[in-house]
Amino acid sequence: MLTINKLVPKGRGLAKVLLKRAATVELDWDVRCKSRFDATDSSGRTLGVFLPRGVVVRGGDVLVGEDGSLVVVQAAPQPVMVVRHCAEHGSPHDLLRAAYHLGNRHVQLELQSDRLLLERDHVLADMLRQMHLLVSDEQAPFEPEAGAYASGAHAAHAHDHAHDHGHDHKHNHEHSDDPGHEHSHDHGPHDGDHRH
Repeated sequence: MLTINKLVPKGRGLAKVLLKRAATVELDWDVRCKSRFDATDSSGRTLGVFLPRGVVVRGGDVLVGEDGSLVVVQAAPQPVMVVRHCAEHGSPHDLLRAAYHLGNRHVQLELQSDRLLLERDHVLADMLRQMHLLVSDEQAPFEPEAGAYASGAHAAHAHDHAHDHGHDHKHNHEHSDDPGHEHSHDHGPHDGDHRH
């Protein structure tokens, strides 16, 4: 068994030629959110993965074996619900409302520009359909959001990445205490969903 206790997020800093030659391993989300697991890579080796607690493995990450060998992680297709807005009866804004409600339930959620992906759950599917969204069962790689307060290698990478581009993330979010900030405009049937 090849013991692995190091992860390089997205293979950052590794030569592309090494990554092209590296073995791969397909893992679904249930395995990738664990820090300790066994798997078999594309060359037939058994991997014993022992990462620091709380580390989440993402598609594109590179596992480094004790012998220095590299294994590129691929997010395996798995059963997911794909949620899209209804072009006839709704708007893309409906996806934002759905993400808000799912976030309140602490649902693991992947956000894309035109869809949401989450693990299958018939209760949530019913709720989303009642919001006039289209819900389909599909097989797809699943990469849920890490969350604003996530820790570990990926959070550090995201933080570094943002500052590499010089973005200023200091925003004033205290507008909800402003007595002159009104939200009583008539926006139609979704009035109750404008919350801060």
